[in-house]
Amino acid sequence: MISRLLSLEQWKSWLWSVVRFTLITGLSFVILFPIFQKISTSIKDKSDLYSAVVVWIPQNFSIDNFKQAIRVMDYWATLLNTFALSATTTILTTLSCALAGYGFARLKFKGSNLLFAGVILTILVPPTTILIPVYLNLKSFDLMGLMTLIAGKPANLLNTYWPFILTAITANSLKAGLYIFIFRQFFRGIPKEVEEAAYVDGAGISRTFARIMLPNAIPSIVTVLLFSFVWQWNDSFYTTTYLTSSKVMSTQLSSLPYNLAQQVSDGASKADPFYLSMIQDTGILLAILPLIIIYLFVQRYFVESVERTGIVG
Repeated sequence: MISRLLSLEQWKSWLWSVVRFTLITGLSFVILFPIFQKISTSIKDKSDLYSAVVVWIPQNFSIDNFKQAIRVMDYWATLLNTFALSATTTILTTLSCALAGYGFARLKFKGSNLLFAGVILTILVPPTTILIPVYLNLKSFDLMGLMTLIAGKPANLLNTYWPFILTAITANSLKAGLYIFIFRQFFRGIPKEVEEAAYVDGAGISRTFARIMLPNAIPSIVTVLLFSFVWQWNDSFYTTTYLTSSKVMSTQLSSLPYNLAQQVSDGASKADPFYLSMIQDTGILLAILPLIIIYLFVQRYFVESVERTGIVG
């Protein structure tokens, strides 16, 4: 009887190992296959497109695709602009969301639960539902009539970084509701005795938050920093809406096929669509390459922070 039970437990353990291996392998394939495909495409020569024997490994290795994509995208200037925008909004979003999360976790006031329900609602409601009013407000931005009083007319904030800066400062940026929730849950897990000891020493709410709570919230800060930076870097919804003429990764990628077709066509004939697709894949690879490099350096801290903030649970 005991041997049968042991055998049953062994079979269950073996079956779970097979299921786990299958799931991990499947997820890895879904994530890595597009990346490997783009790497293979980016190092192919144009002649390999029409070779029946070339699938993954090219017959003629070439970096001309990278040169072409870098030139058409104005890659280095675009990289600098995207990094500056992502870093600025990330820092401002993290600070504002940490402050909001601390307020919801520790400061009880009338209507706080209703206000926090609104924060959760921003996670559930698609951003497209409020895009038009936000767009119109940014196009004719007038803070309580001050802009009209000073300049004589409302300010047009489109095609500037101000929409991202203002939404980051006010904790209304991309995925801000999720970041506020992460900070709120983390601050609620810190014992109140830590704050009470600071109050006894004469520290106020602001000083307690800056000197006591923020240093203890390093795991959640790291998590939000990485999430915010990656999501802002990859964002194509807000950037293509607010920045139609600025050089950032998403706008350059969206216009890459058109710009490339204009440059490689001779006017009498259209550009090869397969070649355009190859250059576009190379541009996508160049766009995600900085994120891959960053992740290689911070993956250990990111995994530890996610575990300590309890997101996986």
